[in-house]
Amino acid sequence: MFKGFTRLLHSPGEHLKSLLDSPESASDALSPRIIPRSEHPVSRQQISEAALKVLYRLNGAGFDAYLVGGCIRDALLGKMPKDFDVATNATPEQVRDLFRNSRLIGRRFRIVHVRFGREVIEVTTFRGKPQDEHGDHIAHQSDDGLLLRDNVWGNIEEDALRRDFTVNALYYNIADFTIHDFANGVRDIESRTLRLIGDPTTRYREDPVRMLRAVRFAAKLDFTIEPATEAPMYDLAPLLLQIPPARLFDEVLKLFMAGHGLITFRLLSHYNLFGMLFPESEEAMADAAWAEELIEQALTNTDKRIADGRPVTPAFLLAAFLWAPVAHRQAALEREGMPAVPALQTAAQEVVSRQLQHISIPKRFGIPMREIWELQARLPMRRGKRAFQTREHPRFRAAYDLLLLREQAGEIPRGLGDWWTAFQKGDEHEQLRLLQKVGSDPASQGDRRRKKRRKPRKANSE
Repeated sequence: MFKGFTRLLHSPGEHLKSLLDSPESASDALSPRIIPRSEHPVSRQQISEAALKVLYRLNGAGFDAYLVGGCIRDALLGKMPKDFDVATNATPEQVRDLFRNSRLIGRRFRIVHVRFGREVIEVTTFRGKPQDEHGDHIAHQSDDGLLLRDNVWGNIEEDALRRDFTVNALYYNIADFTIHDFANGVRDIESRTLRLIGDPTTRYREDPVRMLRAVRFAAKLDFTIEPATEAPMYDLAPLLLQIPPARLFDEVLKLFMAGHGLITFRLLSHYNLFGMLFPESEEAMADAAWAEELIEQALTNTDKRIADGRPVTPAFLLAAFLWAPVAHRQAALEREGMPAVPALQTAAQEVVSRQLQHISIPKRFGIPMREIWELQARLPMRRGKRAFQTREHPRFRAAYDLLLLREQAGEIPRGLGDWWTAFQKGDEHEQLRLLQKVGSDPASQGDRRRKKRRKPRKANSE
């Protein structure tokens, strides 16, 4: 792949073998494979100026400072790194004292965010293995093995053991520009293999989100998940129900808003993970083939927009993911005698209420999502000024896109989407012709507003 690596990929050594077989028994003096600058392609020109400032200030203050994880992995893959994480032996308080533009965040894992304008550099202290003398306020696990708190500081060797995947246990030393490979991650990069460090079942129980990260990295990097790493995922998927909805929302954004949404969705479904995130959607897909097709079309379009550099919003994807359960619930309420619009509003409320138990949806996305749904009832109503009023709605474009997806997926017949396409593109005369066509179409008679007959006023008798 690059100079010098063919030689380094052979003879991984006994220390690395013990690391992968049993992280708990690995030596505290684990020796990394150190790759000199002359034998790897990572350059300071690929590192953001903000990350370099953090590294050099920590190093100048007498602390060890390394770039770690995804940025090094991506650089070795020939990709331009975007996010830069720093690992150091400085404690969070010492990091905060060095940077006035920083703040401590997190209780479960205490880290420091150093902000330079819109760029944030995440700085973590080397983590060690919890011991009996550490109180629950420092390190604590649930009875099921879930890490509730993990703030035990250690050395770089211990920190490497606590990383999730071998390809993320790579450290770039700013002092001499070497790469320290603790878990044979370079070899896995070469073979495009995603492998957990340690026993997969134990690591997933510590943090079930690692299953989502495995899927995300496999989709993003086009890696194969190593058999032992993927084997427990099918049965351990329900562990995600232990994770707070707010954290899962952040993970959903990473999964579907990075340009690899379609393959990510298919992998999540394959490993029984999608239903842990969107249970209503999975149930709807079991009832109607169009539901899965609609989600796949939405993800295909989103991936293309990201590839073209066009803006995307989570509100639209969430509207597409949850539309099928909303439509099914609305139909059931209408069969019970509820009018269409109240049925839609009630269905939306019920579906969102259940969804929030799994993934939180901030109002800035939840409100537009519901407006997109409500416009599905307005789009067929095109008489008089209604078409112009609907077109001027702030969510019209997203609602129109969802309408097209519904037709492509086979939920509703084609035709309405073509009308709105022509109406948007047409001049004043064409729009008038289209409106007149709606007025003469017997299928659109439902658009006619029923006028209530006024009761005659009673004459005043004095």
